[in-house]
Amino acid sequence: MTLKNFSFAFILALGASAAGCATDPVADPGTGSGSGSGSGSGSDDAPKSLDATGKYNVQSTFDIAANMPGTVGTVVNGFIAATDDPDDPTKWILDQAIAQMPSGTLKTLLQGAEPFVAGYLNDRLLSIAPDFVNTMLQLSNHFGDMAKHFGLNETFEIAKSGADYNSTNTVFGAHFKIDAVDQDVAFADYQVPNVVANNVGVTMDVYGKLTIADHKLPLAYGKILRIGLDAVIIPMIDSNASNLGELLADKVDCNAVGQNIANAIGFGGASAYTAACTAGLQFGANAIYQKIAAIDASALEFSLNGTAKGVDTNSDSKLDKIQTGAWAGTLSYSGTPAPLAAATFNGARM
Repeated sequence: MTLKNFSFAFILALGASAAGCATDPVADPGTGSGSGSGSGSGSDDAPKSLDATGKYNVQSTFDIAANMPGTVGTVVNGFIAATDDPDDPTKWILDQAIAQMPSGTLKTLLQGAEPFVAGYLNDRLLSIAPDFVNTMLQLSNHFGDMAKHFGLNETFEIAKSGADYNSTNTVFGAHFKIDAVDQDVAFADYQVPNVVANNVGVTMDVYGKLTIADHKLPLAYGKILRIGLDAVIIPMIDSNASNLGELLADKVDCNAVGQNIANAIGFGGASAYTAACTAGLQFGANAIYQKIAAIDASALEFSLNGTAKGVDTNSDSKLDKIQTGAWAGTLSYSGTPAPLAAATFNGARM
């Protein structure tokens, strides 16, 4: 075969091959098994809405150091006053005793001799009130910490309201943490009424983000601090005492005080001074309680809104836990609002 004939035959072969390819069937991309209509389409992976209806126990924790009413400082100063004079604590004890003595020669003599008597008693402090200074310093420190950091125990009763929810939020007690010891107290045990916020709006998206609308909680802050002092702080310091009067009576030997005053001034019977000491300690305790009660001349009002993560822990499509909650809003005392500092909350279905 000549080169010319070979070239012509080669061209004919290429043409036949091309024609054959043109008539071959082409697969329909929409009819094969890879159409995407199988179980791997992803439709079952879409987030499902949780049902938030139900009742939840919730604990909120607040740091109100920046918002703390100034009257709290006067209470702390009341404890410090028993330790801040060079002749304390016996001068403070004498001040309380003198205040409770009836007018007359004994009182006049003791008032005039108080500096000398205070020094005389301080020299005998180990027998009169060996733990008094440490006790008052502990009270001051613990009370100040409690006033700045405390928690509220609440219930959220969430009901369906159209496409969203509303809730009745009830504060029924307080949570205290003193020296790493946690303790809960119920308001009802101390004749303090619950605080209730009705019709609080609640929404939850398909990803479990829980949003709680603005609501107000006006608290009798002084009553809460009194509960914390009597039910938590004082028993931690003295298991035999349940109030400030009992604590002071346990820490000061008024019989020894009375006898030493009589010895120091050489006039009057020890029993009169002992009685004055006993009454004076109770007077000092009541004075501090009055300062705590004065805090409630105005309500401490929380104006709150919050967000949290709602979690279904048992795959029943119901909200079981409220996690990583954060409160925002303001805190007001005597009508003066200030931004709320760090505040968190968590909860669980009851």
